[in-house]
Amino acid sequence: MLSNPLLKNFRSVYLYLLFWVSLSVVYALLLYLVIGTTLSTALADSFVFNFILSFLGLSFWYPARFISFESNKVGKIFLAHLTGSVLASTIWLITGYYFITATLGLGETYSTFFYSTLSWRFIIGLLIYFLITSLYYIIIYYTGFHERILREADLRNLVTEAELKSLKFQINPHFIFNSLNSMSALTTLDPSKAKEMILKLADFLRYTLANNVRQTNKLSEELKNIRLYLEIEKIRFEDKFEYIEELAEDTKSIPVPNMILQPLFENAIKHAVYETLEKVTLKMNSVIENNFLKLTLENNFDPTAIAKKGAGVGIQNIKNRLELLYHQNNLIEVKKDEKTFSVILYIPLGENVI
Repeated sequence: MLSNPLLKNFRSVYLYLLFWVSLSVVYALLLYLVIGTTLSTALADSFVFNFILSFLGLSFWYPARFISFESNKVGKIFLAHLTGSVLASTIWLITGYYFITATLGLGETYSTFFYSTLSWRFIIGLLIYFLITSLYYIIIYYTGFHERILREADLRNLVTEAELKSLKFQINPHFIFNSLNSMSALTTLDPSKAKEMILKLADFLRYTLANNVRQTNKLSEELKNIRLYLEIEKIRFEDKFEYIEELAEDTKSIPVPNMILQPLFENAIKHAVYETLEKVTLKMNSVIENNFLKLTLENNFDPTAIAKKGAGVGIQNIKNRLELLYHQNNLIEVKKDEKTFSVILYIPLGENVI
């Protein structure tokens, strides 16, 4: 009985009782005003029979619960409930009649009235059975539909989370391979710089591991990680590039996807700093614009340099992650003119990510 959805909370119980009290009042008025019984007979008949039927109605949950449409044929279901409705109506009428005549002492006059109305009472019993049972089937269907939606949402979140983890795991190896190549070159050319680079790489990886479980990070924390990365590259390229930050104060604490900026800086180092003889300026800018955090990384480059071919995991990786996190495919913009290359990220403000 406790699993009955009509008893699961106070509101459901209240509505169920309100329905039966209202029905009892209407039923009593019909007996008194239309049929012409005495007021005491109308009240006794109405409240006794409706009370018994309201109690029986709670038990109709079990046939609805265990005779499901998924595992039974329609004909079998109809036959089972027809049998149940006949049985329930019979119990209802016998119990109500004997309670009124034996307990309340309504005598021969009431018996005559009861038997004269027995046929339509029986039909009402059948209709109430099918009405309540249908309500239970609707509740079962709605509950199952709601649970399926939740399960599908959970499954989609798990798939999305797995895809995001896959994309994040592409970032570190990409950078580590590049760093190892650099250190390999430095071990013969400048062992002291190679040692310094190893120590800074250790700091970078330690920081990355500490924050890797997070889905988002404050912009200030994310850029702290970027500065560690640039310190490593500074050992390799020395004064070949400079880094400038222009951050709006109100943007520093805004959460951004963890490691989302790393591929941008790697691209700038790889395609601008590595390929040109001139000094390259990396300029990071952050502002709030139209309910988005707008992050712009801009760098100059040598247009005459032969472009270094990449593996294509950088910008595409960022695009995929932003689309999975915010369900928008227009959150990254790439611009290029004769001497400047810039990538703009738009982080929706107030959006929760998984």
